[in-house]
Amino acid sequence: MDSAARSVLAPQYNGARSPGDRPISIMATLSEPPAASFARLNQAYLKHLTPPTVRYVEVRADLAGDVASESLRAHVSGALIYTLRSTAAGGDAADPADRRRARLIAAADRYDYVDLEADRDLHPDLLAAIPPERRVISWHGTAADLPHLRRRFDALATVQARLYRLVPRAETLPQAALPLRLLKAIGRDDVMAYAQGPAGTWTRVLTAKYGAPVAPGRLDVPATAGGPPPDGEMPLPRLLADYPDRLVSRAERLYGIIGASTTLSLATPAYNTACRSLDLPAVFLPFSTQELQGSLTELSALLDDLGLPLCGATIVRPHKETALALATDASPLARRAQAASLLLRTKDGWWADNEAAGVVATLSGKGVDIAGRRIAVIGAGGAGRAAAAGLTQAGARVTLANRGTRRGERAARLLGVPFVRLRDLDPKQFSVLVHATPVVDDPLLRLDGLDPTTVIFDLNYRAGDTPLVAAARAGGHVTIDGRDMLLAELPRQFKLMTGRSMPAGEVAMALAGTEG
Repeated sequence: MDSAARSVLAPQYNGARSPGDRPISIMATLSEPPAASFARLNQAYLKHLTPPTVRYVEVRADLAGDVASESLRAHVSGALIYTLRSTAAGGDAADPADRRRARLIAAADRYDYVDLEADRDLHPDLLAAIPPERRVISWHGTAADLPHLRRRFDALATVQARLYRLVPRAETLPQAALPLRLLKAIGRDDVMAYAQGPAGTWTRVLTAKYGAPVAPGRLDVPATAGGPPPDGEMPLPRLLADYPDRLVSRAERLYGIIGASTTLSLATPAYNTACRSLDLPAVFLPFSTQELQGSLTELSALLDDLGLPLCGATIVRPHKETALALATDASPLARRAQAASLLLRTKDGWWADNEAAGVVATLSGKGVDIAGRRIAVIGAGGAGRAAAAGLTQAGARVTLANRGTRRGERAARLLGVPFVRLRDLDPKQFSVLVHATPVVDDPLLRLDGLDPTTVIFDLNYRAGDTPLVAAARAGGHVTIDGRDMLLAELPRQFKLMTGRSMPAGEVAMALAGTEG
């Protein structure tokens, strides 16, 4: 491909910041070898690989091998980037220096751009063979602070390139904000910077707002099952579905979901579809973290400095108790359950609420009368306590069951309900069973001999039925799962966060598009 054609396929960078409201291109990364040809890739992925959205396909040759560019060009209209990530940079390529240079030079004859690692590829032979307009210069490593990362960039910028990419490792949410702080400080649109690791997934979205208008997504990662890769990459279909065009570049405030693993949450496409439909200058992001107590305050301050205040967050396992402890005020049900699934930012601090009302609304929406019903809630964690609190307030006769006696008895005393050890629970005594533990693959309840009218409510959800819901369906029971709960709870949370009503039809279509 000649240079004139190449310049049409990729944006021209000039080192200056672009306007805030701008289209964002996608860099789709291919990390596995195509089975026989690119055409055999799942059509759900293949359909995304045309401009204007996907402008680049990055081939990780260290993982996929030296894929023939001709086989890619038959199916991809965007520009091709050849990347040979070394083991020192977190990849799989361990070639000797001379062999590595030979592979990179050979790739320059076949690919539009070649990724050069700043710590090992700025050799005179490589720079002579690959002109500046076809170079992507990358750095992967650790950075102690902003001055350290700035020095790294300054060293990269001494060598001309079309695009610079800096990817520091992050273990916490505040650490993950570091590359975005760099982008804001340097004000250039020829730089991508985002954090590596699950804590940094959200920065892969925001890099396109503060630097080069390009967001990276991985082509060969399932969009609904198995979880994202450990380095924080986002599945391409979810990147495209969850972040509609210009939503990120126009954003003036943030909302998010905070938990141990949040990248594939269905809350993200729901909220962002609603924001786009209502023309709200906001974006909803996944924040994955194992620690909330110290992270939330520091992260909020850093986001304020970036001009994107975090105004509210959905809280999921394992942070519901911590979230309540961080709040300066809370709803009565959140206080009673001592757990929060929602934090809203006020001028005085965080206000907390939980999903108690959502549990009640979900059952009511399925035609289940709650008042006077005997309901067993299995699980004494934040979700179980919230469910028990809401159902008790709605008039149900609730019994709390838990595998651990100590935690279960404490929760039952807090809520003023009876407690029974799970192994002693007789499900036949209840007309509704609510499963509120994080255990998904090993059903904790035996459904043998239950009255077919018994309602089974599993707060967990996945792309298909959980084993508990599948067994309940097979037994002819009315079943409710976490997806039903999500559809009842998200509009309520969205209204509390934004003051606007979630457009149900558009959101339902967006969620349907995430399946499979």
